[in-house]
Amino acid sequence: MNRNKNLNILNNTKLWDLLVIGGGATGLGAALDATSRGMKVLLIEKHDFSKGTSSKSTKLVHGGVRYLRNGEIGLVRKALKERDILQSNAPHLVQNMTFIIPIYHWIHFLFYGIGLIIYDLIAGKKSFGKTSFLGKKRTLDSLNGLNKHSLKGGIRYKDGQFDDSRFAISLAQTIEREGSTVINYLEFISYSKKDGKGYEILLQDKLKDTEFEIQASHIINATGVFGSSISKPIERNIKIRASRGTHIVIDSSFLTSSNALMVPKTADGRVLFMIPWKEYVIVGTTDVETSERHIEPKIIEDDIVFILNNVEKYLSKKPQKKDIKSVFCGLRPLISHSNEQTKTKELSREHIIYETRDGVLHILGGKWTTYRLMGEEAIDMLIKSGTKNFIPSKTRQLKIKGYASGIDFKDPLHVYGSQVENLKNIGSIASFSDKFYISEAIIRHAVQYEMAINLEDVLARRTRALFLNSEEAVRLAPKVAKIMAEELNKDKAWVTEQCDLFINLSSNYNL
Repeated sequence: MNRNKNLNILNNTKLWDLLVIGGGATGLGAALDATSRGMKVLLIEKHDFSKGTSSKSTKLVHGGVRYLRNGEIGLVRKALKERDILQSNAPHLVQNMTFIIPIYHWIHFLFYGIGLIIYDLIAGKKSFGKTSFLGKKRTLDSLNGLNKHSLKGGIRYKDGQFDDSRFAISLAQTIEREGSTVINYLEFISYSKKDGKGYEILLQDKLKDTEFEIQASHIINATGVFGSSISKPIERNIKIRASRGTHIVIDSSFLTSSNALMVPKTADGRVLFMIPWKEYVIVGTTDVETSERHIEPKIIEDDIVFILNNVEKYLSKKPQKKDIKSVFCGLRPLISHSNEQTKTKELSREHIIYETRDGVLHILGGKWTTYRLMGEEAIDMLIKSGTKNFIPSKTRQLKIKGYASGIDFKDPLHVYGSQVENLKNIGSIASFSDKFYISEAIIRHAVQYEMAINLEDVLARRTRALFLNSEEAVRLAPKVAKIMAEELNKDKAWVTEQCDLFINLSSNYNL
């Protein structure tokens, strides 16, 4: 992906079949589905791809065990089916992971065991592995670092894990490979209906402060919690409610295992995960309603305390605030009726798609695992009212950019899949750091092929440095910025400016 090249395409294309506003999971899914049907699509993102909530998930590709409690069997069934499709189309990005629920009361073997057996039955042939019951010794062997006091045993089940931002970048590359155009740091300003069908649209390049006027036959709004700023819902009682999901990242010494731990019931009745992730352990998430609407939500002290209090009883070594290497949170867009008082943790994670009177299609809710299905359903709805004939969706079998089988997930370069040899030819693959993997080659590759524009793009999303260890990411910032400057033909002033901006951003990722 090359931004200047894509801006040139934008400048020379006045009519698009579809404009997708939003470069997170939802927008990328809709754009890829439309592209697979033969549409000429432009996807724009005000910031960077997956800058918002889509880079701040719990890194799970799953059906949602906890949704069974609410009786949302239909949602779980759809998500498990999509989980299988995601792994089939991107085996270099989605891996099978073992999760274990420690059991400290005998009755919980029955309670949680029945739920997980139902989970397996719903998955059917698409199961990632059967649920099994473990004795105390096997549970401790499987979760090194687990508190063994009063432990009875455990329940083991299988689900999926991925790197959300890396998946988003691969989706953007796939959209471009299939013939459409994606551009980051391009802001939607306004639209107006043309005579007859279609829209006149004004866009602004946030980097060059230039404007573009284009036309599109259709518009999809996929901006999550910011969706209501584009157009008012067709149903006045539809309300977008934001739920704050906070995660902490700690050293792997607290859970020296390749298996994940699931806390089955927190103080607020939810579940919590401790998941090995890139030599660290990610712990989360919270579910707290907030009125905040900011691309970088503030970290709330109570969220950190909540997470620490709910995991310490399960660990022999108790994590404290000083042990936190990074902290991040995202805002989930949840849907309810205006007069509904239900807490966000009880709201369904189902998505909704609706059309406003001006014809704009809005996609709200959902989760990463169902991104493809959301896109397919949205384009199905869109083309029903269109005048052109497009082919059915191809995304169920569409291989994601970098597709490669037989991947070693212990290799930090596995996310590049079939592109890894090209990456190795760009520069050194020796890591700059012993805290996480980052090298000259992946920085140059990010600029040349992944539309990385600034330091944050590389350290937060093309690599996950900021999310893993914010202090180390800041230490490496000057070195990374210097390599980027060589690729982007920038001067020392740019390097200094980028480092200053990144240091300021990092303050929201550390305590």
